[in-house]
This record gives sequence, C-alpha cells and structure tokens, in this order.
Amino acid sequence: MNAMPQDKRPLDGIVVVDFSQFLSGPLCSLKLADLGARVIKVERPGIGDLCRKLYLSDTEIDGDSTLFHAINRNKESVTADLRDPTDRDRVWQLIKGADVVIQNFRPGVIERQGFGYGDVCAIRPDIIYGSISGYGEDGPWKDLPGQDLLAQARSGLLWLTGSAGDPPMPMGLAVADMLAGNTLAQGILAALVGRLRQGNGAHVQTSLFEAMIDFQFEVLTTHLNDGGRLPERSAVNGAHAYLGAPYGVYQTADSHLALAMTPSLQVLCDLLDVTGLSPLYDDSAAMMTKRDHIKTVLSAQLKTKTTAHWLARLQPADIWCSEVMDWRGMMASDAFKRLNFEQALSRAGAPSLRSLRGPLRLNGQVLTSSRAAPMLGQDNAQISDEIASGLWPTEVSSNQGSRATASDQLQ
Repeated sequence: MNAMPQDKRPLDGIVVVDFSQFLSGPLCSLKLADLGARVIKVERPGIGDLCRKLYLSDTEIDGDSTLFHAINRNKESVTADLRDPTDRDRVWQLIKGADVVIQNFRPGVIERQGFGYGDVCAIRPDIIYGSISGYGEDGPWKDLPGQDLLAQARSGLLWLTGSAGDPPMPMGLAVADMLAGNTLAQGILAALVGRLRQGNGAHVQTSLFEAMIDFQFEVLTTHLNDGGRLPERSAVNGAHAYLGAPYGVYQTADSHLALAMTPSLQVLCDLLDVTGLSPLYDDSAAMMTKRDHIKTVLSAQLKTKTTAHWLARLQPADIWCSEVMDWRGMMASDAFKRLNFEQALSRAGAPSLRSLRGPLRLNGQVLTSSRAAPMLGQDNAQISDEIASGLWPTEVSSNQGSRATASDQLQ
C-alpha cells in the first residue's frame, strides 16, 4: 500500500496547539497528525510531557520512553514556562494562528494558567478547543485523579471481564485513555466541519468516565430496560456477560480456541461429536439459561483434539471460531503483513524506531510518517523564526484554502 502524501491528507493546513500530557490528549493529537494536521506540543522547559519518563518496560530510546515515542510521533515540540511573560506571549502567538487547542489537565488547572477555553475564545472566537477531564468539569469527582485504571474501576467495566468466580478484572490496556482520545478526535473533526459550514468555533469536551460509559452503551442499554438487573458473568470460560453458549475461549489439546457463534447447538454438537446435550436442542433459551452446563460439556470435548483439528471441522460449517494468537503469531500472519502496519521512525542521532501506522486508509493509501516523537523543545528556534518573520499566521481565515497556502509555507 502506498503512503498518502502530506499535501493530499484531509487535515493538511490545520494547526493544532497541544498542551496535553500522558496518553488521552496526545492520542487525540496523534490521530489528527496522521490525518495531516501540524501538531505542536507545548511542554515545560527541562521536564516536558511527563510521559517521556513513563516506562512500560526497561526499554528507552534516545532518552524517552517507548510510550512517548508511540503516541507523539509526527509532532513538533516547543517549551514554554507559562509563568514567564515572554513565553506566554509566544504561546499566544501560536494560538492566534492555530485551528485547534487541546488540553487534558484537571478542571481548573489550565484556567488558572490563563489558557482555558474562555481565555482563548475571547481572542479567537472560532477556535476549536478540545478538553479531556477525568470525570467532567463539575460534580463530586471532578478533582479526583483522571487515571485510566481508576476510571475503569468507577465505570462498572471490571464486572464484565472474566468469569463469575473471578474478582473485578480491568482490561489489559489503558482503554479509558485511548477511547477518550479517539472520542475527542471525532468531536474535533466534527467541529472543524461545523466551522467550515457555519463559521463558528466550539468547545469539544469529554472525559475518561464518559468514554467508559459510552464503551458500554450496548450492554448498559440492556441494563436500563431489563429491570436493572446486574450482568452475570458465565462461571465457565466467561467472555461476555450478555452472550450465551458457546461464546468463550476454550482449551484444546495443544493451545486455545475462541468460539463465538454457531447456527444451532445441534450443528455444533454434531461437529464436535458431542451427544450429551441433545435434550437441549429444542430449548430456544438454553444457550443462556443453561450456558455454564453447555460450556462445561463443550470444554471437555474440545480438550481432546488440537486447535487445527477443530478449525478444520468447524470453519467450513460456518461456525465462527478462531485460533488464539499471541503477538508473535499475529505479526507473522499473512493478514497482518498485507496491511503494512509497521513503519520505521527516525530522529536525529537516534537509532531507527519500529512503530505502527494509524489504522485508517484513504482512497487505498495508508497514513504513514517517518517523523519520530520530538526531542524536548527541538522546534523552539524554527517556530520562533516563523513568528518573527511573519510566516506564522496571526489569525485563521474563514477561507480554508488561503489558510492551507499559509501552512504550506511553513513546511
């Protein structure tokens, strides 16, 4: 797959000033950067985004964590002490020429710095201002730490994963941060379209808590309409509290098999050579009401043969199933290789970093970039020169075409 050129990307010419740190806000700006926006991180001198030192392992690349590299590639960095008048003036110059501002501090923090939505909107009424909080801007939780595990814990999600006898189980990813970042990116894109059509700016807001609630909207809708019953996880091979047998992951003779859907219990039992469940064939509710019993019987049989054996029997019969892969197996698959998901990033003086592209394809082209995450303040001089020389726009024109021309001069 060919990479889409920068000048063909839909957000080419859009400038984002990003105050955010850690994962949720930077993930949002990463999505915008992949789509062509110019993203400028505003970081504290000498410290920068705290994510630079938030290590997921003992791996460090050129002084920064792999996490920082993963979510801040394809961006620029300027440093600013927001207590210093000169630095504050430079940040205001950036904002005056930007389309989007992003922040994810606790409620009240950016406002005390003088760069809240009200402050920015007073100077730039058409700004698209994106905010992520932990639990919203008011209410009893507004000042609590907006951290991923804590947002998962308060959302009810931990009672959906695992089996009935398991303790509350968080997901193995920073899912609240990731979903909030993607949600904010979606809102910002909609607001940019709205400004193009209507001429007005917008304050786009979400929170980790709202993202987690939305993540569960399907099952919460059931909960709201079935008398408020709490979800009941299956006691055997739990995978989804609201789906009946055979839904789950089963041990086989050599590995594991994920088993999702079947045309009927009888079809599945015939293929597995299971006879003990025949009294349930005509019970339309059995897949849920007898879920654990069915799964127990299926589990015993699936252990007798290899995963490859069962796939060869089940897949041709339209039984929805899959081998369970680890990362090595997934990345070795032809399906992964055909997507050209890996990309190489480079930063001056640093070894090449292997990373992943964004998941979108536009007109058959992928959104790759070789630009690695910036070193702290590496773009100070360039951006200061652009402001001093007049290349940096002082306001966003309603004519987006003229704005794109100005941005082209900055590349």
